[in-house]
Amino acid sequence: MMAQPPKSKAIERLQRLLDKILEMKQLSEDSPKFEKWQRDTRVAIGKIFGEASRNVKEFEEIFFHPSVSYFDMPDSEFQASYLSGLDSATAMLESMIDEIDEDWPDDSPTQNPSSAQVNDRPSSNEVFVIHGRDEGTKNTVARYLEQLKLHTVILAEQSNQGQTIIEKVEQHAHVGFAVALLTPDDAGSLQTDTNNLSPRARQNVIFELGFFIGRLDRKNVCALTIGEVDIPSDYAGVAYIPLDDSDGWKMKLFKELESAGLPVNPKDMLKK
Repeated sequence: MMAQPPKSKAIERLQRLLDKILEMKQLSEDSPKFEKWQRDTRVAIGKIFGEASRNVKEFEEIFFHPSVSYFDMPDSEFQASYLSGLDSATAMLESMIDEIDEDWPDDSPTQNPSSAQVNDRPSSNEVFVIHGRDEGTKNTVARYLEQLKLHTVILAEQSNQGQTIIEKVEQHAHVGFAVALLTPDDAGSLQTDTNNLSPRARQNVIFELGFFIGRLDRKNVCALTIGEVDIPSDYAGVAYIPLDDSDGWKMKLFKELESAGLPVNPKDMLKK
């Protein structure tokens, strides 16, 4: 009989497969990427719950293609069945994660020594830099993070691989911290007050800021601001640090990184 994997590992494995469904929905049933995902999911369920489990049987019974087909059936019907199957897989994986979370015993220290700290410590020393059109600010902040011996993830520097922007963000979101640069690249106002435009960060910056707050929690996200740029009222609780000319922002950002548990050393701040 196969040993049951640690609770946290089982949930993490199924969650990774669940997170990929959005990408699968951009493909079709005959895509090699989908075939790999389907096999990976079937193998994972078998290893987690056992080959003879009802979970394996239920997943195998999902149809990702029409149960009955006919000559000249439109491609749209094949795609509709494929998407319906992915919706069923989504619900099933979510149910399996809930089952593990609610019914399995918590990990013992020998199974997962870091389980008690899993929500308090970032998973890596990578920092995602969210930026707009201000290349100078982006480069200044990235150089400082690299000076602290952290690895920066800048979306524009990653290969596209045929992905949409949100798919790229999701692919590179397994980081320990995110820094959003709220630079005044745009201007906006209330519709009733178009004569008073306020400097604002670009929409992608605000969106990605919210994405990482949801993914990493507010304590692992920090926003750097320039001038009188508008600050989103919905994101209260996030640390906002003005980018001043005296470099005072560096110490403040260092403290946020340190509090989040990233492996930073104050001696590295002094290096040039």
